[in-house]
Amino acid sequence: MTKISRPSLKQAEDAVRTLISWAGDNPDREGLIETPKRVVNAYREFFSGYEADPEKILGKTFEEVEGYDDIVLLKNMRFESHCEHHMVPFIGKAHIAYIPNKKVVGISKIARLLDVYAKRLQTQETMTAQIATTIGKVLKAKGVAVLIDAEHQCMTTRGVYKQGTSTVTKTMLGTFKTDSEMEKKFLTLIS
Repeated sequence: MTKISRPSLKQAEDAVRTLISWAGDNPDREGLIETPKRVVNAYREFFSGYEADPEKILGKTFEEVEGYDDIVLLKNMRFESHCEHHMVPFIGKAHIAYIPNKKVVGISKIARLLDVYAKRLQTQETMTAQIATTIGKVLKAKGVAVLIDAEHQCMTTRGVYKQGTSTVTKTMLGTFKTDSEMEKKFLTLIS
């Protein structure tokens, strides 16, 4: 990912003031005076994934696995991300599995990896592939499976207004892609 130079805090807050005016309100109104600062602080949190290196998160592994070579699965992990097309949230659950290749990673690291990619302007398809690819590359896993199920507010709160619609994406690598029984096992475990 190419590093970009960020505008100053003042420039970011001025941009929010401009949007408030564009929406038809007065940014100097009592209820809105602090809004630019609050929005910038919220964006700092929403998009904190740009500050982290996903590969470093998975860097510390453990080789004492007593020969364990089956699925390691974290399921039903809630996340919030933001659609890069409308900058509105999509919220859902991620199911992430891998088959170790002589080493495992702490399970909290998988959850952190999810958050790093979710805390960026993103498409669900890209996020799904990025998570799987990073786990496969760093852990040299025998297989990786990622399935994400999310509701996109760009579709539920605007546009076509289809509340309750969820989008499902999945990426299968290695054994999960080449062995239909392993893919079926993964899908059974998350259902």
